[in-house]
Amino acid sequence: KAGKGSEYELGVGSPQENACLSSNPLGRDMDDEQVSFVYCNFNKFLKHNPETVRSWIRILEQVPNSILCLLENPVEGIPNLRKFVTEASSGGDDSADLNDRIHFLPWEKNPFDHQRRSYSLCNAMLDSYPYNGHTTAQDALYAGVPLITRSDGDDMSSRVSTSANIVLGLEEMNAYRGIEEYETIAIRLGTDKDWFASIRTKLIETCQQKNPMHPYWDVPRYVNNFQNGLKAIWDNFLAGNEIGHVEVKEEGEQGTMEIEIVAREEKRQIAKDGREQNTTRGNEHGDEL
Repeated sequence: KAGKGSEYELGVGSPQENACLSSNPLGRDMDDEQVSFVYCNFNKFLKHNPETVRSWIRILEQVPNSILCLLENPVEGIPNLRKFVTEASSGGDDSADLNDRIHFLPWEKNPFDHQRRSYSLCNAMLDSYPYNGHTTAQDALYAGVPLITRSDGDDMSSRVSTSANIVLGLEEMNAYRGIEEYETIAIRLGTDKDWFASIRTKLIETCQQKNPMHPYWDVPRYVNNFQNGLKAIWDNFLAGNEIGHVEVKEEGEQGTMEIEIVAREEKRQIAKDGREQNTTRGNEHGDEL
């Protein structure tokens, strides 16, 4: 874990302990205080509009000792974002040093390491709007980090996380009534420990579900259904029919079982071993020549 005088170890420690890798996460005069909750957003700055950032400010103001952890993406934009926070804060003693509670992580080149950071650095993700997190959102969910999103948009890009939460059985994380409900959900998650624990447990259980896998994480099942959908579209085109909606209906037993995953991995390993053997033989022949 990270802390005063200690180095962060990937995947170790709680978000409160690691505090977005800051040695003074709550500000100059808060050395004896503990971080209560860590909100995160790891999207590019170009997804941060004034309305959304103002909502994050209000959330921080309503959750004492909470912090916001963002990504340096790009690092050149940090001064502009901090200036906006200063100008947009409501004023008063509680928000005068609000920038002290907003921190930035360096870019992680390895995407798998970045995904693992979500687990030990974030309590909850505050989604972007109207362009949701896509890859970053899925990384967070798979790390067991609840995702709070606005669900009042009409475009596909603004409803990605809404769909994810519905399939995961976490509709209470969807703010269908807009920004005020978005803030209400975030504030409750940061102040109601029992509710936060129940949401997080429900999310983690979907990741751990086996025989069959939870449909949201069942990639082989999704790929099969997607292929069937594409085939149905192609067959419809060849038949000369009008363009219309395609509904994919599964037949027989649904979901991927653990034994199928093991069999796939064994098949991949056999193919990999074969490729390595062929490469070795090729090198040997090259040496002989």
